[in-house]
Amino acid sequence: MTKDNNPRGVAYEDVDDAYLEKRQLRRSAGWILLWALGVGAVISGEFSGWNLGLAAGGFWGLAIATVFMAIMYVCMVFSIAEMSSALPHAGGSYSFTRNAFGPLGGFVNGITDAIEFVLTPAVIVYFIGAYLNTLEPLKGVPIPVWWVLFYVFFVGINIIGVELTLKLGLFITVMAASVLVIFYAGAIGKFDPALLTNISPDPGQTATFPKGTAGIFAALPYAIWFFLGIEQLPLAAEEAHDSGRDVPKALIWGIFTLLILAFLVLFLNSGVAPGAEGIGKSGAPLADGLRTVFGAGLFTDALILIAISGLVASFHTIIYGYGRVLFSLSRAGYIPRWLSLTGRFNTPALALITGAVIGLACAAAIQFAGKEVGAALLNMAVFAAVISYFLNMLSYIQLKLNRPDLSRPYQSPLGIAGAVVGAVLALIALLACFADPGYRPGVWGVAIFLGAMVVYFFLYSRHKLVARAPEEENALLTRALQEIDQPDVL
Repeated sequence: MTKDNNPRGVAYEDVDDAYLEKRQLRRSAGWILLWALGVGAVISGEFSGWNLGLAAGGFWGLAIATVFMAIMYVCMVFSIAEMSSALPHAGGSYSFTRNAFGPLGGFVNGITDAIEFVLTPAVIVYFIGAYLNTLEPLKGVPIPVWWVLFYVFFVGINIIGVELTLKLGLFITVMAASVLVIFYAGAIGKFDPALLTNISPDPGQTATFPKGTAGIFAALPYAIWFFLGIEQLPLAAEEAHDSGRDVPKALIWGIFTLLILAFLVLFLNSGVAPGAEGIGKSGAPLADGLRTVFGAGLFTDALILIAISGLVASFHTIIYGYGRVLFSLSRAGYIPRWLSLTGRFNTPALALITGAVIGLACAAAIQFAGKEVGAALLNMAVFAAVISYFLNMLSYIQLKLNRPDLSRPYQSPLGIAGAVVGAVLALIALLACFADPGYRPGVWGVAIFLGAMVVYFFLYSRHKLVARAPEEENALLTRALQEIDQPDVL
């Protein structure tokens, strides 16, 4: 065992070559498959979840919130594109913050990513059940049955192999985008601007802002749902053919694809019957929009079935995301090492199964408590996500200032100024997660869990780290070089 010379007393255990041989990933992805991974992880946000922001802030409140969150995501995507080209590791955000702020910072960012990516599929599978429940032949099936079936099938696909996972993700993502394009084309003729503001205003408020300007703040967590998940792309760095080029390219093309899809859905889905009031309460807003545009019948039911591919695309690809987060944290010793074993398929099967069990348990617990499952889990996932976003932006600034010599094949056109703007907006979004009193217990639960994991780090895992894990090895080598001139930099 070796001791890392820093005030926290982090210690590294020696491992042999066999340790890393049992924890290998396979390079299988070019930038198009990575683009599908990024867009696919997010595209469910165009099908469900965002619409709850209509009830929170009205259409224009949600629209303004979406503009602010779009700016935050663009700033973050450019920042992580640069960092991923410089630090192409499976740890993604954990790797960035580990290099910028040391093991504790990296651990906190990694855990928030894990919370986000474990909870997000639970949100999505809830909405999958809601969509299936709108189809007459399937209405009698208990929704939790769908949860279990989808988890079993798609965790199985992820275990079988990354190439199959990514190719299936591309196919499903293209299907989902096609349904959205069909909806956009049909909705233009049915669009009625008056339906955007048909929510009854609270006393003293107007139809434009039925919840007042405070509704903008309350709608922020739901606006995030249009884009949440794109940040998982750097997790695929060790499985990309050319990570320094392919990951940044996929990130940038991905976020601009999502910007177009998000604003079209926001306006067109809210502007067809039943309008913002009805869509804001719907568990399947696009299904309601499709029925308005195309009427009831087999064609619409077929479109709704295909539309479920949007939810499935995100469900499938974010399962990939939590598998890689848990894998990288485990490989480096921050969480139990057995989770990073990859086995015959070179995929982290145990991490994938463990995340599925936790996600199902969270959905079941909130359902049993009588809360709105989708919205409660959504707020919990968003809360964890924006903590990670804030840390990502701080890491970018730190690395830009203190690691100017770091090789950066891609550089953000927004630089430090963009990261500062993104960090401020992430803090505002963090506070907005507490806006709805009904969901505060879940958000506080995430905060308490994060605190417990920090205690776990100090009491146990900081003594069990693995120096040969790529993320740790890179940071330790850099520190060794810098200590000549600047002791205790990391």
